[in-house]
Amino acid sequence: MTLPSSLWPRIALAAIIGILSGGLAARVGLPLPWMLGPMLGCGLAALAGAPLHGPVPARGVVVPIIGVMLGSGFHPEMLGHMANWTGTLILLPAFLAVATGASFAFYRRVGGYRPVDAFFCAAPGGLNEMVILGGASGGDERRIALAHALRVFLVISIIALVYALVLDIRAARGAQTWVGLGDLALKDWAVLGGCAILGALLAKPLRLPAPQLFGPGLLSAAAHLTEIVTLPPPSILVIASQITIGTILGCRFIGVKPREMGRDMALGLGATLILLCVTTLFAALLGPLTGTSLAEGVLAYSPGGLTEMSLLALAMGQDVAFVSTMHIARIVMVVFGMPLAFRTFGARLGGSPPEDGDG
Repeated sequence: MTLPSSLWPRIALAAIIGILSGGLAARVGLPLPWMLGPMLGCGLAALAGAPLHGPVPARGVVVPIIGVMLGSGFHPEMLGHMANWTGTLILLPAFLAVATGASFAFYRRVGGYRPVDAFFCAAPGGLNEMVILGGASGGDERRIALAHALRVFLVISIIALVYALVLDIRAARGAQTWVGLGDLALKDWAVLGGCAILGALLAKPLRLPAPQLFGPGLLSAAAHLTEIVTLPPPSILVIASQITIGTILGCRFIGVKPREMGRDMALGLGATLILLCVTTLFAALLGPLTGTSLAEGVLAYSPGGLTEMSLLALAMGQDVAFVSTMHIARIVMVVFGMPLAFRTFGARLGGSPPEDGDG
């Protein structure tokens, strides 16, 4: 894709704002800093009228990297624990259905959102995944991105605050393991690169949803489960990918009226509170059904970030593998289930399911 030369200064300005915003967000401890930081920074700059343009052509390169990163969250040890977590996993689809339904109803009835926007805004899934899937289904990526950015930020903030004030537990952010470019052997580069390239190429003819994301993700998960490779993609590539996606999303706020965004933010707060109420209800059910404590159940089912919820579990002395596995399972169920559900119910809801191969 060839861009007019007049756009490059705008792309460069957006990239600079994205990088600086990501660095600032990481420094102050914002959840998902390298994505939410650029999104917020470029979004505010766009609302202020700055001459920006998102690096859209780079999306086809960075989305497969994110897919490989998601797949690297799977490891063989997870399989040995699954038997002990059967009850929680069985109840998880019911939780997702109730949470999504309640949030969808809120966005439709109170917010007046189009069915496709309400559907993907309501999903208790990852920001990356729902923006990509929602956009492929004809949704407003900007609105979906804002809803999920608010969800992640508010869920993590509220839970951390409640645990600190009620349970006197404060989760400090530890330094995450850095994977350098030189940490990967030639074989690791070949396997991860193959997952990214082959996954993206094979997923579309197989009609997988969001093929650039899920093809690489599935191959990466298989490679990590079988220990063909044990390392994730280099951290610098993952950070660069998140900055790129966040910058693109932030630039989508060009032309948005602040008053309109304020309304979406208020609706996002309301939907997040509904999700947290449903989370608490199902976490309470886990006690008599599986013996899981309320605190651990909330961490396992909360629709927040995997990394942050795992850190909170570690601070509480809970089973980090259990919490992490539930979040990975949640993401998998949401990411695969939402496009299928929209294909099934989209017409009935008044929406337009995505074209085959585009979902």
